[in-house]
Order: sequence, then structure tokens, then C-alpha cells
Amino acid sequence: MRDVAPHDRPREKLERLGPAGLGDNELLALVIGSGARGHSALDLANRLIDHVGGLRGLTRVSVGDLRRIVGVGRARAAQVLAAVEFGRRTLVRAEAERPRLRSPGQLAAYLLPLYGASAVEQFGIVMLDSKSRLIQLKLVSTGSIDTTIVHPREVFREAAAAGAAAIVLFHNHPSGDPTPSPHDAVLTVRMVGAGAVMGIEVVDHVILADQRYYSLAESGQMPGLRPRSATVND
Repeated sequence: MRDVAPHDRPREKLERLGPAGLGDNELLALVIGSGARGHSALDLANRLIDHVGGLRGLTRVSVGDLRRIVGVGRARAAQVLAAVEFGRRTLVRAEAERPRLRSPGQLAAYLLPLYGASAVEQFGIVMLDSKSRLIQLKLVSTGSIDTTIVHPREVFREAAAAGAAAIVLFHNHPSGDPTPSPHDAVLTVRMVGAGAVMGIEVVDHVILADQRYYSLAESGQMPGLRPRSATVND
């Protein structure tokens, strides 16, 4: 960064102003650490952000995607993705806190940082006790949402083993549109029916898409349940 005045270099600027005083490219340059032949760390950061379509694009890329940028090898790509994942985890409550997830909004706030920006479809369940406190989060399928892959027996085997009183289904739409598909509705009906047999209530199916969500319970589309736009009583 020879062309940048010493006091304006990212590391010195951070010491002077704190991390909030740095731009996205400057923070990324610090994560990258050093430049490559003919390119400073700041140059690489600018090229990387342009390549992925902005800072949010970093949540959707792989090591292979980043390595297509000249000067970004395996080590630098790993550093960037590790930093993104570390930041994502700071947005999620510690499991020991056993958060109460009583409304669609609370569920979405918990799930979106983890799965909302995933580049592939992931289907999972949130297992709750009788007070709507989190017991465990479990991914059941990755890569596709299909009835031959997401089977009720897999879902309720996990729920029964955890002693869950209720579960919330969730999956993400990499397209960025959380609107449920006809298949999502069919899958929900199957899971609600299986839950009735098992004595484990399926209270919602939340679809995630980047920073948005769609709750079937909130919209009144859960079979046999009233809308859950407000929190549920104890």
C-alpha cells in the first residue's frame, strides 16, 4: 500500500478510529493481510468485493469462487470465508442460553444469520420444549428439498430422540424469494400429519431467503393451526 499515506492505511486507521471507521474494503484488506505480486491487500479487497457483487456476496461464495480472482489463493480464500463465518456466529445466541422462540419473528431472527444466505438449499428442524425454549437445531438435508430426501421418519427420529414437545420446520431459498412453492405446502402437510401420529406438534414452517422470511403459521397456512403473528402464551 505504498500509494496510501501511512496514517490512512487500514491498520493504522483502525488503531486511530476503531473498526467502525474503516470501509468494507479496508476491513477486508486487513483480513487478507498482505498483497500479491503487483497488487496490494487493498487492491485485492476491492477486486474481491466487485467480483462477488458487494459485501453480502461473500456469504454465498466458496473457496473455489474466490480463487478465481488473481492473487487470491487457497490461504487467502480460507481466511476470508473463516472471517465471514466467525462474524455470522457472533449474531447467533449461545446454545447455553436456551432462547425462547415463541413467534415467527423470533425464529427468523435466530435462523436467518445461519441459513438465510446459503447458496444451496438446506432443510432442518428447530426442536423446542413445552415452553418454546430451544432444545436443539438440526440440519436434515442439504442440497435439495425433495420428499424422497426429506422424509418424516428422519425428522421425527431426531425430534423424539431430543425429547422435543414441538418442532419448527425450516429451509432456505437460494433464489432470494421466500415465497413457498406448492411442494413446500405438500411437505408441510405430510410433516404435520406425521407429527400428529408421533405426538410432536409441528408449529411452523419458516422459509428463509437472505434477510427475508416467510412463515406459514404467520400467514395462516399451517394445517390445523391458527396464525402465529403474536407470541404464543405459555
